[in-house]
Amino acid sequence: MKFGPVGLDDAIGAVLAHSVKAGARRLRKGTVLGEDEIAMLRDAGIGEVIVARLDSGDVGEDAAAGALGNSMVEPGLTAESASTGRVNLVARWNGLFRVNRDRVDAFNRIDPAITLATVPDCTTLLAGEMAATVKIIPLAVSESPLADALALLEGDAIFRVKPFESRAVGLIATELPALKPSVMDKTARLLAQRLGVSGSEIKTERRVPHDAKAVAGAIRALAEDCDMIVVFGASAVVDDHDVIPAAIELAGGAVERVGMPVDPGNLLVLGRLDQIPVIGAPGCARSPKENGFDWVLARILAGETPTSDVIAGMGVGGLLAEIPSRPSPRQAGETPGSLKPVLEIVILAAGKSSRMQQGPSGDAPHKLLAEFDGVPLIRRTVETALASGVGAVHVVTGYRAADMETALAGLDVDLVPCPDYHDGMASSLRAGLAALSEKTSGMLVLLADMPFVSADDLRRLAKAFDDAGGQSITRAASGNKRGNPLILPRSTFVAIGQLEGDIGARSIVASSGLDVVDVDIGDAALIDVDTREAVTEAGGVLKG
Repeated sequence: MKFGPVGLDDAIGAVLAHSVKAGARRLRKGTVLGEDEIAMLRDAGIGEVIVARLDSGDVGEDAAAGALGNSMVEPGLTAESASTGRVNLVARWNGLFRVNRDRVDAFNRIDPAITLATVPDCTTLLAGEMAATVKIIPLAVSESPLADALALLEGDAIFRVKPFESRAVGLIATELPALKPSVMDKTARLLAQRLGVSGSEIKTERRVPHDAKAVAGAIRALAEDCDMIVVFGASAVVDDHDVIPAAIELAGGAVERVGMPVDPGNLLVLGRLDQIPVIGAPGCARSPKENGFDWVLARILAGETPTSDVIAGMGVGGLLAEIPSRPSPRQAGETPGSLKPVLEIVILAAGKSSRMQQGPSGDAPHKLLAEFDGVPLIRRTVETALASGVGAVHVVTGYRAADMETALAGLDVDLVPCPDYHDGMASSLRAGLAALSEKTSGMLVLLADMPFVSADDLRRLAKAFDDAGGQSITRAASGNKRGNPLILPRSTFVAIGQLEGDIGARSIVASSGLDVVDVDIGDAALIDVDTREAVTEAGGVLKG
């Protein structure tokens, strides 16, 4: 591959190495320069660009990344489309991520141009969350190292997402006078939330005295119709003959381990009654923050059998700091500021404005070019999004894209082309999704033809999403009628990427199983301007 600056006369067919602003349009890194692009650069007064020219035997960054990503796909993983030499692999279902570190290291030693990064082994992933990313560093890679990397991926999977299994769980809580019932109530709620990612539920709860015989009787009773038992002691375990380990043995079970090298989580007890796991939960498991109990629980829910030796190996990395990539249940309002969900705004502006009737001259005006207070509607909408300060703004364009770009000249937005806009709204949503950054935890979808949505409305939606821990669908409403805009959390991204045809987000809202938080913003949530009459009634003036 040849790389460096060239004059425009020598740039035809080369690959642009860095994004370049050419008038109202931005040519992105990786663009293959044709006659039209060269003309745009000339018109913008640019005489030289930095490009790459592929040699025989070179494979472009997207083609190479796509080939590698597709070779890593397992039943629990989906490979997203290649872009800028990167392919992300995301979980298809809730489960436990397992990775062969030796093979990942071997992969990354083949050539510095070919890289693979993953989340840590045994991370709990929700459907739609990223498990790994393949990145080609230069604009192209030679066939030989690419072939070596593909060969290494043959055979057993380099990583996978083991699906969680639904369990009927028995909960035992021991009582002492100093322990308030409200604490036990909260404990049960948090355990139910932790179990929810696997479809498991608490089938039976028993509250008994903090006594080995009482706990043993409860263990035997719950074992009749539960396939996992969790015991929360009113007092911490301080010895392997303390109440909970003693109760497991009195019930006829065996204690696998007392204590673990994970903090918080040191005082966990793991045992078994026949084939039923019995976990003595540490006191930190009464909090929604991640702890060693989550690690053991996840392995059991994924069908694994943690042993004393496995738990002994958890010390490296066992000193925990809470991080947003680990999905742990939260109470409303508990999200720390440092873990605030990262939002980005996607404005859908690619449609054909097909409901606008033709005028006397035979042409149909574009609703997004109608002026409100002297400003084109598309620009008004984008300025509202920018003023909200919610996050980066991406504008998906398609029909009359050049006119949209002209109307948005000078605004700090990312213009996202959608060549398949004629296929319907699903293509626009997919294009907007592909433009989001890797750290995005939610996509605020804003229709470009809603003139009365304000910056404050968008901030209120973002706050409600944040208050819900970044896990709920958040939707604008007017009274009891739901409208737009809406925020879709990261767990819906895989479903968005699979949409086809003239289908919007409504189907995802209906089928996701997620909570929907309504934010009443008044009539602004319901008013769009799809027709001439609607534009006029809203105070707009049709232009182009």
